[in-house]
Amino acid sequence: MKKAIVILMLAVFGYFLAITFLDPQFEAERNRDGVKKFYLDKTVSELKTANTVTAIVVNFRGFDTLGEVTVLFLAATALGSILFKKRHHIGDRTVLLPASAIVGSGAKLIFPAITLLGVYVFVHGHLTPGGGFQGGTIIATGFLLMLIAYRDFSISHNILSVIESLAGIGFVTFGLLGFMNGGTFLQNFLGTGVLNDLLSGGVIPIIYILVGFKVAAELTGLIYTVLHEKG
Repeated sequence: MKKAIVILMLAVFGYFLAITFLDPQFEAERNRDGVKKFYLDKTVSELKTANTVTAIVVNFRGFDTLGEVTVLFLAATALGSILFKKRHHIGDRTVLLPASAIVGSGAKLIFPAITLLGVYVFVHGHLTPGGGFQGGTIIATGFLLMLIAYRDFSISHNILSVIESLAGIGFVTFGLLGFMNGGTFLQNFLGTGVLNDLLSGGVIPIIYILVGFKVAAELTGLIYTVLHEKG
């Protein structure tokens, strides 16, 4: 019975997939410049965003980005659940050798710079290449450096959970506000400002800031859990 259901589902999926690709209008629609021209024109004229990729990811297909953030959250949660310990004792990263004084001093010196770089990347994601995912990863890399350099360096999971939760709630809230203003999910309802100004792009920089904090908190918590896992 189960095999029959699976075969039926695959057949239905295959049918709709086939008629999509065999549709004689498919090639014509794909080769048109309509979508590309729409994105390029609207990004500058309406959103006042210099980074077209950012406008597509955060605004034009913002609902897909919500799905990507959700997938990252579920992946981090699943791995964290597998490696979960009721108690994490500071200094139990037995697989790591104590860092030298040079490594420790260097880590202290460049950690603020790494964090600042990550913040810069997602704050300016609507103006330059980069964004929330990249900036959050950079910040998590800084925390990884400190965890490796200092065996007694600790991170509060409660604080990370609060940051992650608030960022996720903020993302969804701004998305729903687009609905409430008569648009779609993540519809831009704020003033767009002047092109190439930091305070431009409407909700786009705000969303990327929220994504940056969420990704940084998720990856940092995941790294901390992995490093504290005993064999």
